[in-house]
Amino acid sequence: MNEDFSKGKRGAVVKAGPNKERITIRLDADIIEHFKRLVHEAGGGNYQTLMNDALREHIRMHDSSLEDTLRKVIREELKKAV
Repeated sequence: MNEDFSKGKRGAVVKAGPNKERITIRLDADIIEHFKRLVHEAGGGNYQTLMNDALREHIRMHDSSLEDTLRKVIREELKKAV
């Protein structure tokens, strides 16, 4: 093995986007493994991006107004009744 890393630089290979913020968070190991497995099964990617997407979807689903939720439920129930 004769690789020369004398001109190597520390830090991320791909810089994070301007809207990304570095934090420290403790998560259960099974949660992290779940997202890593999804990335592996997809053939690659970034498990942190998947976690970010899951959090964003959770927020989106829980931020809908009561009126929107009621309208959706009523529409679904009317379709079943027809």
